[in-house]
Amino acid sequence: MRIVVAIGGNALLRRGERPDATVQVDHIRAAAQALAPLALHHQLIICHGNGPQVGMLSLESENDRELTHPYPFDALVAQTQGMIGYWLAQSLRNAGVTKPVMSLVTQTLVDASDPAFAAPTKFVGPGYPHGQAQRLADRHGWTIAVDGDRWRRVVASPEPLRIVEQESIDRLLDHEALVICGGGGGIPVTEDGAGQLQGAEAVVDKDATAALLAVAVKADRLLILTDVPAVMEGFGTPEATPLRRLALDGWEALHFPAGSMGPKIAACAHFVGTTGRPAAIGSLDDAAAVLAGGAGTVIVPSDAPDASGRITAGTTAAIQR
Repeated sequence: MRIVVAIGGNALLRRGERPDATVQVDHIRAAAQALAPLALHHQLIICHGNGPQVGMLSLESENDRELTHPYPFDALVAQTQGMIGYWLAQSLRNAGVTKPVMSLVTQTLVDASDPAFAAPTKFVGPGYPHGQAQRLADRHGWTIAVDGDRWRRVVASPEPLRIVEQESIDRLLDHEALVICGGGGGIPVTEDGAGQLQGAEAVVDKDATAALLAVAVKADRLLILTDVPAVMEGFGTPEATPLRRLALDGWEALHFPAGSMGPKIAACAHFVGTTGRPAAIGSLDDAAAVLAGGAGTVIVPSDAPDASGRITAGTTAAIQR
C-alpha cells in the first residue's frame, strides 16, 4: 500500500521536555524504529510537525539583538524541515530501511486573503503558566491560547492549496523512494498574478497538508501519529473514553479542541470523504498496530461495514468504543 504518515511535532518533543537536540534525536530514532517495519512492506510518504521546534527558533530569533528584525516564519519552517528531515532520513536508514530515502524541502501554496491570517489558531513553541505566557505575549506581540493546562503562542494557519514541489514528489515515488516532505505543513507561500512566489507569515497545519498530499499521491491510507493513543471523547476529563471507530458522518457531533485534535479529525475527514479510503489516528509508538486497526482510532466512510459486516450509519452508530 501507499501510505502517507503524519508525525506530530509533539511526538518528537514531548510536553515539558527540554528542546535539546539529543532529546529530539532520541525520539526520532524511536519513531524510525516504529516506522521501519511499515517501510518494509509499504511505500511511505512522511510528513512531520514542527510546532515546538519552530516556536523555539522564533523565540530565539526575537531575542537576538544582532538582528534588525526576527526571521519570518517561512524561513523558520524551512529551517525545521531541514533539521527534522535530516534526523528522520538518517534514523530511518539506521533502522534498516534499504530503499532510497529522500528528505525534500517543500513549499505549500496558501491564499493571501485566507481569513486564518486574522484568526491565529496554530500552536507553536513551549507551554507556559498563564501569567508567564501573558508577559511574553505583551513583550513580543504574540497571540496566546490555552492548550490543556498550559498556554502557548498561536499563529496564523491558512488552508493549504497545493504543494509546489508535487511533481518532484511524484517522480520520487515512481522510483520507489521513501519521501519525507511537507514538514511543518510546508513552507507557506503565496503567489501573485505573475506566478511569483513569496513567503507568508504563518505555519500551515501539517495534518491538513498530509491530507492534501495523500489525495494527490492517491494514497491507500492516511495515518496521523502523535503522542496520544486514540481520539478521546471527553479528552482531559475523568470520563475520557477512546473512540476506536468513527464514521465520516459522526465526527461533527463531537467536540474536539480546535488547536490539537480538531485539525487531525478534519484532515482525516477530508481524505476519507475525497477518496473513500480509511484514515487512522493513534500513537507513534503503535504505528504498525494503528495501520492494522488494532490500536488508535480509524475514520471510515459513513457506509463502511464494521467488524461484524454491518453498515455504520448515522451519528449514534458512528461512534464505537
